[in-house]
Amino acid sequence: MSPDSPSSPPPDKPVEVVPAQEEVPGTPPERLFLAGPRSRWREFLSVLGILREFIRGFRALHFVGPCVTVFGSARFRDGHPFYELAQSVGARLAQLGFTVMTGGGPGIMEAASRGAHEAGGYTVGCNIVLPEEQVINPYVDCSITFDHFFIRKVMLVKYSYAFVVMPGGLGTMDELFEALVLIQTKKIEGFPVVLMGKEYYAPLIELMKQMVAAETIDKPDLDLLLVTDSIDEAMSYIEKHVIRNFGLVETPHALRVLGEERRRRRREQARKAS
Repeated sequence: MSPDSPSSPPPDKPVEVVPAQEEVPGTPPERLFLAGPRSRWREFLSVLGILREFIRGFRALHFVGPCVTVFGSARFRDGHPFYELAQSVGARLAQLGFTVMTGGGPGIMEAASRGAHEAGGYTVGCNIVLPEEQVINPYVDCSITFDHFFIRKVMLVKYSYAFVVMPGGLGTMDELFEALVLIQTKKIEGFPVVLMGKEYYAPLIELMKQMVAAETIDKPDLDLLLVTDSIDEAMSYIEKHVIRNFGLVETPHALRVLGEERRRRRREQARKAS
């Protein structure tokens, strides 16, 4: 065989599995979990930790009542037009009788919580552990901090009857499309999704129209969204599709054996104090 001739393929070799990074103290659990295969024992311990985190979330949020989740950037500060808009949205949601749920941090999350809190409503914050600590904003009545993003996203969706999406970045887009996919695939009810900010979201809507043209989504998928600048229109849309169509679910019965009666009383006291 000449030097230029293609060589025969090498004999099959077993695939070498590169172990995940060592568990250095302080490494976030989610980073370890997603870093690749580890020993079966460590994977089992991760599953137990994830189960524990889910249970903590279920217990903390069991009595929060019907929620509307507000998504948006953590970067807008008090005085920014989007902050003020989110604050008004939070207040109006509280006046409709909803618990306002957010990611619990600053920016839009703080603004929506603040608006609801100052309007006498109840607020919930699902915080996340980040390399740069995200501090719970002072307007949250009930808060819980998660290690895993995917568990946090489950909680933000599970207890919500509607989603209001303020201007935001990658995290907000992730949360928006998570909700849309769950609705599109009928994993959850067709709860309303409201995008606040016509100008801000115009490029996104144009992209989705291109998806329709390319037949990667169906035209009715565009109807999953209401895009508006009007708080009145947003609230009417939510009222029509939630309060009238689905009704509001009663708060579940508290079980004393699980210590839930005390937890429920604390929540009721927080509502009255606000």
